[in-house]
Amino acid sequence: MATTTATAPGETDPYIENLNMQMICKECKEFPPNLVEEFSSGDMVCGSCGLVLGDRIVDTRSEWRTFANDDQGNDDPSRVGDGANPLLNGSQLSTTIAFGDGSGRSRDLQRAQNKSAHDKSTKNLLAAYKEIGAHCDAIGIPKTGADVAKHLFKMVDDAKAFKGKSQEALIAGCIFIACRQSGVPRTFREIYALTKVSKKDIGRTFKALEKFFASDENKAALTNGSLAQTDAYQATTSTNAVDLVLRFCSQLGLHGQQFVKVSQGLADKVSTMGDLAGRSPLSVAAACIYMASHLLGKPKSAREIGNMAGVSDGTIRTAYKFLYQDRERLIEPEWLAGGKGKMENLPAN
Repeated sequence: MATTTATAPGETDPYIENLNMQMICKECKEFPPNLVEEFSSGDMVCGSCGLVLGDRIVDTRSEWRTFANDDQGNDDPSRVGDGANPLLNGSQLSTTIAFGDGSGRSRDLQRAQNKSAHDKSTKNLLAAYKEIGAHCDAIGIPKTGADVAKHLFKMVDDAKAFKGKSQEALIAGCIFIACRQSGVPRTFREIYALTKVSKKDIGRTFKALEKFFASDENKAALTNGSLAQTDAYQATTSTNAVDLVLRFCSQLGLHGQQFVKVSQGLADKVSTMGDLAGRSPLSVAAACIYMASHLLGKPKSAREIGNMAGVSDGTIRTAYKFLYQDRERLIEPEWLAGGKGKMENLPAN
């Protein structure tokens, strides 16, 4: 703890060495010093007498003069242009001729420049990227997943390996693979509802794309790509119920760690049951959420869960019957500890 001592009247303050270093002019010896940084010459100059006190001052300002109406009022424009976009072709260093004053010569120059700089492949890529971004935003896929889908589509477009294939089907397949690669899997039914491409076409395109990306040549291209999300491409596995439970709980308003823990625990154990082994992960996930919601005292109807998951309430009830039969084996004692859950809350059907 610091202490202070009062100085008696007539006594001077105790000597304290000042280790702070400060530049002052040797001629003027003013304090505080009147120093001016001359960036044009790189010198530190005394503002009173003009004596040069230091040199090699680094100028951090822009390398040009700026005016009031330059760059829409921005008084310090960027030193360089935009970085190269790895999703587009070419050097991307182009000059655009403005319309100017609207005269005939300016209009002719702009039209000629547009014709010479017109790149059909880049235009098609931009249209596909726009469609991918819109689809990903519609179903809440993060930007990383959308970037992976765009990168996969560009590889397909560069290789020209799917000539004659519908672009909508390729976009749907790339989005489906990107979702799995990014850890946010979506089902064929969800991609179908999003892109209006039939589930059969999505499945066929997905298998063809998976085989294309798994080849040694494309693996090397993905590994050396500029997108870190695709550095280690691995063959995707089928979507399981555990991957879907978290998203479904959030959409149903079951915002609690206990709901997610119980639902995922049930879905994980169901994978070892032979009765539900061949059922769709959508129906299994919906049945697990149905059982967990009743077990924890916040029941959700089968119709409500089915409308959200895209399955019928009859399918949920059929899958739930198998869960109810093995409830003693599936439900952990810690889920019931402290009155968190009650076995008697479970409906018989």
